[in-house]
Amino acid sequence: MALIETINVTKHFIQGEIVVKALRGITFTINNGEFAALVGPSGSGKTTLLNCIGALDRPTSGSISINGRSLETMKDKELSNFRLYEIGFVFQAYNLIPVLTAKENVEYVLLLQGVPKKEIEERVMALFNEMDMSDLANRFPRELSGGQQQRVAVARSLVSNPNIVLADEPTANLDSKNADILLDIMYSMCEKKGTAFLFSTHDTRVMNRAKRLIRLRDGLIESEETSRT
Repeated sequence: MALIETINVTKHFIQGEIVVKALRGITFTINNGEFAALVGPSGSGKTTLLNCIGALDRPTSGSISINGRSLETMKDKELSNFRLYEIGFVFQAYNLIPVLTAKENVEYVLLLQGVPKKEIEERVMALFNEMDMSDLANRFPRELSGGQQQRVAVARSLVSNPNIVLADEPTANLDSKNADILLDIMYSMCEKKGTAFLFSTHDTRVMNRAKRLIRLRDGLIESEETSRT
């Protein structure tokens, strides 16, 4: 069974009297442990598709299933819980809570899940140590560089051990060194834990690391490529 399955997914937006067809029938699957990327020019539908897969938006038509569970049958509260427990998110703008330390930002997901305090402490610090960022634990976002903030965001996405992490342009604001560090971390987690990563990107650094590229153009899949390395 595929981890993610989309079947003929469409998404239309109304702009004044114009209907914008952002997705025009997307069908593909992502399996456990894949390191894959949605690529294509601006306006091709990458972020829209990622938002639909992540249950941040609902498609106009078609179906999306994750781990065999159909998203279109869920009510809003069910979708909220599904996002909390099943999916990790990494955003281009980091989306850290400014009044919380790095450690507290990562802990927040587990607090929402009701994980016991002692277990939260153990899991978060174990992850910080594994990602070689324990020295960042007590810093606030304003005290972190962009690359460090994005590393915290990746830790937050991974702390609940989701099967899938959705990353929307995660390296867009990073220099080459920090982008490589971030990609090394995510690739390592994919290899060690079997976490699947699906990126939305136009960054060649991500594309060169991805094992599979799904190329979009004008809301349709133009081609798919699988790395032989």
